[in-house]
Amino acid sequence: MTTARDELSPAPPAADRRSLDRDLPSRTDAIGAALSEVIGGPVGRHALIGRQRFFTPLRAMLVIALVFLALGYSTKAACLQSTGTGTADQRVANWENQRAYFQLCYSDIVPLYTAELLDQGKFPYKSSWVETDQQGTPRIQYDGEIAVRYMEYPVLTGLYQYLSMALAKTYTAVTKLVSVPVIAEVVMFFNIAAFGLALAWLATLWATAGLAGPRRIWDAALVAASPILIFQAFTNFDALATAFAAGAMLAWARRRPYLAGALIGLGVAAKLYPLLLLGPLAVLGLRTGRLREVGRTAGAALLTWLLVNLPIMVLYPRGWSEFFRLNTRRGDDMDSIYNVVKSFTGWRGFDPELGFWEPPTVLNTVTAVLFGSCCIAIGYIALTAPRRPRVAQLAFLAVAAFLLTNKVWSPQFSLWLVPLAVLALPHRRILLVWMTIDALVWIPRMLYLYGEQNRGLPEQPFTVVVLLRDIAVIGLCALVIRQIYRPGEDLVRARGTDDDPAGGVFDGAPDAPPRWLPDWLRPRASRVRVEQVGDLELART
Repeated sequence: MTTARDELSPAPPAADRRSLDRDLPSRTDAIGAALSEVIGGPVGRHALIGRQRFFTPLRAMLVIALVFLALGYSTKAACLQSTGTGTADQRVANWENQRAYFQLCYSDIVPLYTAELLDQGKFPYKSSWVETDQQGTPRIQYDGEIAVRYMEYPVLTGLYQYLSMALAKTYTAVTKLVSVPVIAEVVMFFNIAAFGLALAWLATLWATAGLAGPRRIWDAALVAASPILIFQAFTNFDALATAFAAGAMLAWARRRPYLAGALIGLGVAAKLYPLLLLGPLAVLGLRTGRLREVGRTAGAALLTWLLVNLPIMVLYPRGWSEFFRLNTRRGDDMDSIYNVVKSFTGWRGFDPELGFWEPPTVLNTVTAVLFGSCCIAIGYIALTAPRRPRVAQLAFLAVAAFLLTNKVWSPQFSLWLVPLAVLALPHRRILLVWMTIDALVWIPRMLYLYGEQNRGLPEQPFTVVVLLRDIAVIGLCALVIRQIYRPGEDLVRARGTDDDPAGGVFDGAPDAPPRWLPDWLRPRASRVRVEQVGDLELART
């Protein structure tokens, strides 16, 4: 394609066009320009871009990610001090006087080591324990049965915890044989798990950079430098799922549907949310007539998920089903929009009178209906927008809708949105505002859990920040929808050189919806053309 630069050039342009085609944040973005002053200012107007062999943009972002992951580890460090005497398995992490809350260092990984019986070396899903009250008395369920618990995570995450435990116990055995630092076994468990989670986030960054494409590779910088990483990178095991989800999207972008499906299946075996990626692929496949490739991806996802789950499902069905059972009986979490409404109105919720572990039937129904309604709206947008939306745009809308309508939004769930947001809406200042608000939710949350009686915070300062977070995410969704209907405002498509770098078989594909699809579900532009052809035929007759 001939450009104005080509026409004004005194000589034919070189074959290597990377200097012309790449986005330059130090010149096009206010934040990038300000940060570039630290290292000498914006890139030169005549600089050759893309020739650096070693310190490439991806490697620079990996270094930045290591810095932010180190900051994330430092926020947990206060809770990782070994205390006690004796061998490593006799020592514990110092969580006295609720320091995990007032020092903001809480992580699910540490208490899970004991709660899930990993400290005893027991295999997840096979072992169980009885839920007790503060006095140690077994609790009774709403149906009169004793409350029995099992590992509450999907299979791949449970096995990851088991592997981390085995390595931690191996280190404990080594400390008894040779002179090496004696670290509390639970702390070593955290360190090993955190190392794997850091690698998973680096893999997420790598995949996101690949999805952004060479022209806009720096869009992935906020995956490396997201403020959310500082508090949430090591709060739970969600980085495993983000790596599989981002890897699946990259495999799809590179037109490898079976690999994409396998990675989605592994992601669902670690956390349920990668399943949501299949929805955007399905509606875009319907719009472009490429459902066969989507079917291959869905089939591979199902097969992979079964291969991972089937052994545990057959050997320990009661333990395997605990994840699904727990999700049906959980009430509205403190970070959910339902609790925000309760906080400001005094409303008692949809299911105010429930016994212990009694499923909140009304709440479950409401969340399912709300999320289903959002999915229908997203599907309508995907099918009828004048120009086909990008995969990342629809994926972001689907995951955001799930979090906003769900009864649980644990703080680490926000990691799911980070790679999708930078691909769907690569406006760095806007994203940084949302990420900062989202990261700051952690501080009033911890101080609220610490207790007002301990000079913590009451509930409403916390729920105000949660509400601001929700409003920010809704605002991002509105901007994404606006850019779907106004592709000229989409930075990925604005120059006219790219269609959908993450689209795979959809990239550059024309609309070809099936004939049975009703007119009101067809792309708006094609409906206009059909009406014009019909009017022309009537005029001829």
